[in-house]
Amino acid sequence: MIYTVEGTLSRREDHFLVVKTGGIGFKIFTNERTLSRLPHEGNEVALFCHLYVREDQLDLYGFSEEGALKLFEFLISVSGVGPKTALSVLDVDTVEHVMAAIINKQTEVLARASGIGKKTAERIVLELNNRIALPKAEAMGRVVSANMEIEDALSGLGYGRQEIRKALEELGPEEKTLEDRLRQALRILGKH
Repeated sequence: MIYTVEGTLSRREDHFLVVKTGGIGFKIFTNERTLSRLPHEGNEVALFCHLYVREDQLDLYGFSEEGALKLFEFLISVSGVGPKTALSVLDVDTVEHVMAAIINKQTEVLARASGIGKKTAERIVLELNNRIALPKAEAMGRVVSANMEIEDALSGLGYGRQEIRKALEELGPEEKTLEDRLRQALRILGKH
């Protein structure tokens, strides 16, 4: 019903934002990754949205990328995965890396999301594995595994998971050895 919302960002909270357009303020729930990419309040934004309708609930979920919206819709189609759980899966890594993890059956990646246990991760892989297509999924799966190891190592050194994930995004998807990726991530974190 509602696919995009464009307007002025009037408020930003931990798990939602408000976009004013045509005299109406839309409360849109989203993930941390989308919130971190938004401009400051008062600026224009455009979000791809999903209207989640249940008997006692009518919520709007929005994302800065259309791919994130599509993955969100895939995730909530899985039995036992609601919108809040799907949002936490989207915060585990980039959309492409989460898709690669599903295709490569890397349940340990999905299990990093809040609210996802081993059985739910396995159910997501089982139900979505053949429905998601991604070129170079196998190569991306190796990058995802390396990123998990790097994230664990750097968080052990006291870095926050969010800043680690941002540094890993700056590295790009090209394949490098684990040691090279770790060194480059440390350089990026040292600059911030």
